[in-house]
Amino acid sequence: MDAARQPVHIRQIPRWSTYVCLLLVLLSGVHLCAQENPLDNAHTPTKPAEPARPKGEVITGADVASKATSHPNATIRVDANLVLVPMTVTDTQNRLVTGLERENFYVYENNQPQTIRSFSTDDAPVTIGIIFDLSGSMTSKYARARKALSEFMRTSNPQDEFFVIAFNDRPAIVVDYTSNVDDIDARMVMLKPTARTALIDAVYLGINKLKDAKYERKALLIISDGGDNRSRYSEGELRKAVRESDVQIYSIGIFDQYAPTVEEKEGPVLLADICDMTGGRLFRVNDVAELGDIASRISAELRNEYVVGYKPTDIKKDGNYRKLKVKLNPPQGLPQLIVHNRQGYYAPSE
Repeated sequence: MDAARQPVHIRQIPRWSTYVCLLLVLLSGVHLCAQENPLDNAHTPTKPAEPARPKGEVITGADVASKATSHPNATIRVDANLVLVPMTVTDTQNRLVTGLERENFYVYENNQPQTIRSFSTDDAPVTIGIIFDLSGSMTSKYARARKALSEFMRTSNPQDEFFVIAFNDRPAIVVDYTSNVDDIDARMVMLKPTARTALIDAVYLGINKLKDAKYERKALLIISDGGDNRSRYSEGELRKAVRESDVQIYSIGIFDQYAPTVEEKEGPVLLADICDMTGGRLFRVNDVAELGDIASRISAELRNEYVVGYKPTDIKKDGNYRKLKVKLNPPQGLPQLIVHNRQGYYAPSE
């Protein structure tokens, strides 16, 4: 039984304590009201610390094995820094394109051509944070959105690990790191949409949470139907955090055709921007019946990425932001192709 609901038995209460008792009753009432938010029992951190700029760790020779064990989240670079660029390729009809080879890609850093040193298409496991909108406007869409999330996880790599951050007035970690989809499904069934939308705070918390990821590849999947009207962080702070992270962001936007507020009109722009910055994409939902197919599509993209690696020609460790561009030289006979990749990264600093 909740401590606020337990009866309080006090013997020989003096008259002067009457006011104290009244104050305790009032405080208990406030506590009970606060329990109406379905996220109250979840882990709701205070304003998270701003994520630090990823530095990477340079490891050479005999240090590789020991460092890989003691620092599983470190980016291991042997002898020299190697920049890894994950990307997906689509055609003009938004269909995923697979089967390309190393010679089909050209990489530029600050408009300077780079030599590709590594190329892979392996279905490596990913740590994925789910950012799930639990605001009141999701009430009529919640059941389908929850099923779409389940479909996404069940079509992912079985080794992928997940966590779920739900948000309304504030974000909360409702499921911590796990690979058990059934556990996540069971928790999501218990939640109910209510209150307003702290979208920016939730994404910021997700980026911060991914600093503890098991795998080097990290992604966020945002499922939301509108803009922010409750966050403490600003759009500028979020964009900066996204730019400094190595997280790929995808979004499923269940937007109303006629957005009644400024926040709802600006929401799709913000989501599209942060997805493009990271090489992910925003998928707009015109019909909630499409949610399952879109979720499966995002899962397929994460499992069919190309990853190219290169050693930067600019070896200065100045901590500056460097712009990335990838161009394609597709095989003859293919239509025009579009590459989706991260827009840049921060160089290491001394």
